[in-house]
Amino acid sequence: MAERPDDRALTAADASSGTPLSPGAAPPPRYVEELVRAELGRTLGGARGMVESALPFVAFTIAWVLTRQLYPALGAAFAVALVAAVVRLVQRQSVRFVLQAVVPTAIAALVATRTGRAEDVFLPGILYNGALALVSVLTIAVRRPLVGYLVGTALSDPTGWVRDRGLVALSSKLTAVLAVPYLLRFVVQLPLFLTGQVVWLGVAKVVLGWPLLVAALFVMGLLLSRGRTPVDPAAPRPDPA
Repeated sequence: MAERPDDRALTAADASSGTPLSPGAAPPPRYVEELVRAELGRTLGGARGMVESALPFVAFTIAWVLTRQLYPALGAAFAVALVAAVVRLVQRQSVRFVLQAVVPTAIAALVATRTGRAEDVFLPGILYNGALALVSVLTIAVRRPLVGYLVGTALSDPTGWVRDRGLVALSSKLTAVLAVPYLLRFVVQLPLFLTGQVVWLGVAKVVLGWPLLVAALFVMGLLLSRGRTPVDPAAPRPDPA
């Protein structure tokens, strides 16, 4: 009996991995650079995910400028996050990226309501960025860059990548690029926090948020567009240009 076209599609295997592909499924990436681009896109949620993570703090800053009161500003932040979550649910999409904004906002609100100071809303984010900048630099120094763990997790081998010098070098460059936004946010926002500049903290939070991240991703895209590192570390590598 002749094999039907859809049977052939169901049994077709990717040449590089040998894993059967379902109809319409995208083939797995051949190069680490492709894999990192895909994983970063999923992690950040694309442009919409990045905007959703910034909106609560935009609402907080606008409400603070208008009212100069802490609780109305916090209410505005949570209201915007709630609307974004409802829209995601109506569209039957994950609220993961909304939660990435809600959780830091909730922590910031808890701190601010305890102290009664509006600038304390920004303190957890400042400390978080400072810690990430420090960790990024340290992991590069010990040749265990943070982005490498993203690659390793995607390859279902969280630590095996450290044996591949090419992957370590690539991950170090990408981690260094990601560390720049963390460091800039910390260096710019900490003096504003110490001097109680709530409005400028809000402006810096937005300007140094997703726009700076987009710029970092653009630089990472340039780095990733030039490389052809095989996903399988044992696979032959192309000769450098």
